[in-house]
Amino acid sequence: MAAVNIIITGVLLGGLFALVSVGFSLQYGVGRVLNVSHGEFIMVGAFITYWLFSSHGVNPLVTILVTAPLTIVLGWALHATLFRRLMAKAPSLDIFEGQSMLASFGLLYIVQNIARIIWGSNTLNMTFLQTTVGGSLQIPLNRLVAFGVVAVIGVILFLFLARTRLGKAIRAAGQDPTTAGLMGVNIHNVLAICFGIGLGLAGIAGTLMSTVLAISTGMGLQYTVIAMVVVVLGGLGSISGAVIGGVILGIVSQLVTYFEPTMSFIAYYVIFILLLLARPKGIMGK
Repeated sequence: MAAVNIIITGVLLGGLFALVSVGFSLQYGVGRVLNVSHGEFIMVGAFITYWLFSSHGVNPLVTILVTAPLTIVLGWALHATLFRRLMAKAPSLDIFEGQSMLASFGLLYIVQNIARIIWGSNTLNMTFLQTTVGGSLQIPLNRLVAFGVVAVIGVILFLFLARTRLGKAIRAAGQDPTTAGLMGVNIHNVLAICFGIGLGLAGIAGTLMSTVLAISTGMGLQYTVIAMVVVVLGGLGSISGAVIGGVILGIVSQLVTYFEPTMSFIAYYVIFILLLLARPKGIMGK
């Protein structure tokens, strides 16, 4: 029974990891921005949700209507100003990738320290749906609800990328930006929108994370590492790979936590290193 419980809770947690990672994968797979500040916007989404819930009694799931648009606009603005300028001045794509990573390191510390000024450094917990379902399996209801939201967001994202004109433009820009530009795609706008969507998914992930796990203003880097591990595990630029990698990492995390809770974060780094050595292209990588 314990093994079944570990698998179920691991899959539920893996859904959150997948949502964290899909946005990161979009930013790098399409825009070539290795955004190491990605986790900080998860933290921002989590704290906005906590503040609205604790101070104004707003249902955490409703706060998605705040955190998603806010982080989407922030992402669009950051790319349209900072990363677009870096891309225009960089003599090659490789140099742009390095410069954008350094710029996102700066963003990491700026966002983190502003958050500490506003919300402090204490670890906080939200009491939301603190019950279990499933009888003897004891499945946390908040994790089940969060997984349901992740599934809905995943379906919406898939339909958006597969069926809409903008979604097809994003996929084309990810495959060959030069040819996409020649076919009439406004590459700069598409990349900014894509970056905004990536941060929007981070904001939603932060909202859901705040309902199931403790939050702090120093939590961002941890989730950036998780996103990197999941993306490498699934395959760089592969959204389906990010989903598979998230579920796998969620199960591994719950398994390690069951035997030694303090080793879970170390396990992420070990998996990351082994992946780079054994299969750097990932499960779905080409």
